[in-house]
Parts: sequence; C-alpha cells; structure tokens
Amino acid sequence: MGSTNPFNDKFLSLFTMRILPFTLYTLLPIALLSIYFYLLSLTPSPSTELLHSSTIITHHSSLSFSSPSPPIPSPLPSSAVKDSCDYSNGDWIRDMRGPLYNVTTCGTIKESEKCISNGRPDSDYLYWRWKPNQCHLPRFEPNTFLQLISNKHIAFVGDSLARNQLESLLCMLASASTPDLVYRNGPDNKFRRWHFPSHNASFSLYWSPFLVQGVERTNEGPYYNTMYLDLVNERWAKDVEQMDLVVVSFGHWFLLPSVYYEGGSVLGSLNCPDLNHTEIDFYGPLRKVLRTTLNGIIERKVARGNGIDVIVKTLSPDHFEGDWNKGGTCSKTEPYRKEEKQLGGMEAEIRRIEIKEVEAAKVKANEFGGFRFEILDVTKLALLRPDGHPGPYMNPFPFAKGVPERVQNDCVHWCLPGPIDTWNEIFLEMMKRWEEQPRREE
Repeated sequence: MGSTNPFNDKFLSLFTMRILPFTLYTLLPIALLSIYFYLLSLTPSPSTELLHSSTIITHHSSLSFSSPSPPIPSPLPSSAVKDSCDYSNGDWIRDMRGPLYNVTTCGTIKESEKCISNGRPDSDYLYWRWKPNQCHLPRFEPNTFLQLISNKHIAFVGDSLARNQLESLLCMLASASTPDLVYRNGPDNKFRRWHFPSHNASFSLYWSPFLVQGVERTNEGPYYNTMYLDLVNERWAKDVEQMDLVVVSFGHWFLLPSVYYEGGSVLGSLNCPDLNHTEIDFYGPLRKVLRTTLNGIIERKVARGNGIDVIVKTLSPDHFEGDWNKGGTCSKTEPYRKEEKQLGGMEAEIRRIEIKEVEAAKVKANEFGGFRFEILDVTKLALLRPDGHPGPYMNPFPFAKGVPERVQNDCVHWCLPGPIDTWNEIFLEMMKRWEEQPRREE
C-alpha cells in the first residue's frame, strides 16, 4: 500500500479554497473590460461621423452632371429646402483661386470692360468671393449649367447690365464649351444670339432699357426719354413664344429725364421743367413698367399653352463719387465690409418694388400653372463692390500721357472678369434648385 503525501494534500486544499477563487475574481474584470473596448472599437465616433457627413455634403454641393453622386436624402420639408439659402446677405472674403476666365480665353468681352488689358494696375479685385451669411455659394460649374439648359433658349432682356451679365456668363461657360455667334443686329450689336452646339442651347440679348415701348434720348434729339408704360416692347416680346427662360434687367435709365405715357395720354414727366407736364418721380412708372412686362409674358405664354421661367435681377447700384455726368469717379480698390455700407434710399426702394412686383406676378401666374418667377437679388452684394468697375480704364491706358484734366469713368458696369461673375453663380444655384423642384404645369 502506498503512503499519501501530506504536503500535496495541504497544497491542493490551499489552491482550491483560496488561490483559485482569487485568480478567477481577478481575471473576470479584465475579461469584461477587454470585451467592452472591443465592442466600442466597432462603433464610429461622433467626430468620424461628422467628418463623413461633411465630406458628403461638400461633394454634393459641387455636384457635376457628368459624374453624378447619389442624392443625399434631406430631413427638411421641400419648403425649407427651397428657402434654405438667402444669397443676398453676406460679405466678400478673400479667394486666391481667381476667376474662371480672362480676356485671352474669352472673346465676348466688351472693350470697355477689359480692365486689366486697358491698363488697370491692380488685380486684387479679382480675388474675392461672396460668402452668404448662412450658407455656401459653390464655385461656378460650367458643365452643370450647360446640362441644365440643353435644348433651351435663354433670353437676357433689358439694359446694358443685362448685356454685362450675359457676357460674363458666356465667358464662364466658354471655359467648358465654345459658343458660336449666330446673329447680330442694331447699333453696337445690341441684338445678338449665341449657340452652344455641344448642348443645342441658345442665348439671346435684347436691348430694351425701358422694357416697354419708348424712345431713347439722343444728343441730336430730345434730352429726355419717352416711355409708354402700358405697352410692352414688341422687339423682344414677339419672341417670347420661343423662350424657355427670360432674365430681366432694368432700372438705371429711369433716373434720367423722361416723359411718361399711359392710355395714350401723358401721365407726367421727370426733370423736364420746360414741358409743362405734371412732375412725378420715377418709382410709379418703374412699377408700372415691370408689371406690364411680367403680365405681358404671362398673357403670351398662356395664349400659346406653354410655360416659361422668368428671373428679375434687382438693381445693382453705381459707385460714382460725385455726379456721373460731372466728372464722378470710382477709385476704391477693395470691397466695403458689410458693416461699412448699408443699403438705403433710392436703391432700397427700387429693390423693394422689384421684389413686390415679382411676388404679384407669382400670384397671377399660379392661376394658370407652367410659370416660375424669381428674384435674382444682387443689390446688396453689388453695393459692397466699389472696386469692381472699369472706372477710368473703360478706355485703354487713360494716364499714358499724364493725368488729363478730365477723365471719363464707368462706375456702373463691371470689369470682366469681376464681381458680376457672382451673379451667375447664384443664377446656377437657382437653376439647380428648379431641377429638383419642377414647375407646376396646368
């Protein structure tokens, strides 16, 4: 018979009763912590989720139709999405990327707007971008714009600011596709049409500074304009049936001496003391002209049974320091900060009238369907850019032979490229929104 080992028995008893439970109690928390951290590693952190969301939103905002991204569902109702960005309020911030084009790459720039080529010594005015207060305004995407207007006819109707904006737009689009000039007529080619064969899209320019019928003042004739407030200008209105979108621009010509007719009779005049007419301000005639124009578009399109999109660009203020016809200049080389310059007075009232009349046209058009009326509100952002005009460089090298006693300045129109390119960036964002929310047809 073998004998037992008392040492082994005592050790076994000690291990079983004391050491083993202690070991288990020690390892159990370690095991639970290991499992917790493993599961935690499988869950994305908030910062990671935010980074992914930001990347998606940024990519979506620079959407290109040539390589579309999957749509990102929005938790907002369509009405909130529609009004989610007010592009009219903001500030100009530095942007060293510069413009999409220059006078070498674009052949549609008017000579008086080639500021750098005409000797303007500073170029800082090219390196600013508009930053709305509560949203992002993407850089212009020419391919996206061209896709949106494929097989369409876009008309710019109005004064020389309509031409200025269209020439800017053509230059921006030419960075992706070259247009052909297919029609021109009138003094200074005030009636023109371009065609983009790549997308079968056309742009037309119609000179009509009053929008309605009228007679412009001349150096040889009367010193005042004549306007027929209730008669739309058929020079452009007769082609409305061929148009898919109209951009309307007017305002500055209403500051000049004028005689107004309505219903075949003289309604009154502005700054024409020798004519013995009732003196009235221009706000009433300006309102009537826009109403006549928008109603005329509705009536013609309803008669044909097809719809149209209409954009009214608000007034862009001039920046003459002094009277425009008495040697006024615009010599600033930087934008105003938004707190430096507040919209008020005449410009604010004209803008208010334009917005109100467009809202009234929306109500009338809703009776029929097939119409969209929108405001392209550029007044405030334009007010802050006194540096964006040709000024004396509307003519080539005005100081090449010293400083003359009097130099003509242009403080109304805009250098190309220049701040006016921003108007077309907003224009594109409006069209992208329209693509997502088609107009209601009857």
